[in-house]
Amino acid sequence: MRPRRLSMPVLRARALKVTALLPTLMGLTAVIAGAADGSIHHSRGLGPAQLAVVINSAYPLSVAIGEYYARQRHIPASNIARVAFDHARRVLPVEEFAQLKAAIDSQLPPSVQAYALTWAQPYRVGCMSITSAFAFGFDARFCADSCVATRLSPYFDSGSSEPYADLRLRPTMSVAAASFEQAKALIDRGVRADASRPSGTAYLVTSDGGPRDVRASGYPDAQMLAGDRIKVQIIHAGALENRRDVMFYFIGAVEVSALQTNQFLPGAVADHLTSAGGALTDSSQMSSLRWLEAGATGSYGAVIEPCNFTAKFPNPGLLMHHYLAGETLIESYWKSVAMPGQGIFIGEPLARPYLASLSAAR
Repeated sequence: MRPRRLSMPVLRARALKVTALLPTLMGLTAVIAGAADGSIHHSRGLGPAQLAVVINSAYPLSVAIGEYYARQRHIPASNIARVAFDHARRVLPVEEFAQLKAAIDSQLPPSVQAYALTWAQPYRVGCMSITSAFAFGFDARFCADSCVATRLSPYFDSGSSEPYADLRLRPTMSVAAASFEQAKALIDRGVRADASRPSGTAYLVTSDGGPRDVRASGYPDAQMLAGDRIKVQIIHAGALENRRDVMFYFIGAVEVSALQTNQFLPGAVADHLTSAGGALTDSSQMSSLRWLEAGATGSYGAVIEPCNFTAKFPNPGLLMHHYLAGETLIESYWKSVAMPGQGIFIGEPLARPYLASLSAAR
């Protein structure tokens, strides 16, 4: 988290200030109450006809991933956008991104509500993550060059099932992988997860109690939101080891050990709160790609120093709440982050393990 940028008491005070405001700003208290009385509105969930697949035709791996994903998820041909650009960069210049996005949008029907990218690099546009830049368009208000809050996402904990129609934004997730074999395994897991209703466990892990453990104070709320829909364990440990039923795994750490000793169920979600997990291809810390390589179906990480503001990372309770209600991975992950401008969403967007039945998605 690079606490040297501010003294730790100041950093924590600012983080706590933002965290304290969130229930009022975003209605988390109402979410908890609504979960108890059944009054929460659940969206119908995004489907293949609403998702656009974006392919970099100058990058063979992107082409292979995009075409396989479109086949497996039955994405309409009209929803496939192709552009060509140099993939050997971690950061896209803002001006070039604007041209690419305009070219992509010109190829797509207005019914598209979300994007699936098909590469791990570039993962940034200027100071924003590439998934947030695609969602909102480049907007410096979603960035921060110090320990300050950024613009809030109107999609946070939203009931919307058509985010572009309702909010003029398209949530975005990258089907990111270092090889086609890894991408294929990820996509196949996501498809296999649909309506599987796994009876796995949500592991909410606290490690050393340091600045990366700031989400731990919300773990009891997450457990309450989950209710009896899934088993939740709050664990004090350096990492999970030898668990065979991992459906959710949240931790704060620079590196997460023993990943390969655990078994992630199809559709599983996992992430680690740290400064640079979203620097997918060159992080000085553990890349969020390691979660997907270990068997998770979705993850998230910061592409640029966020400081330890909980609002800039997934809220475990809200993520589980939306996912367990039958929403897709992309919807559930996006609806769990209040300030997503500095974080990248990766995984298989349409995975829906808690869908009531496969026919409900069609």
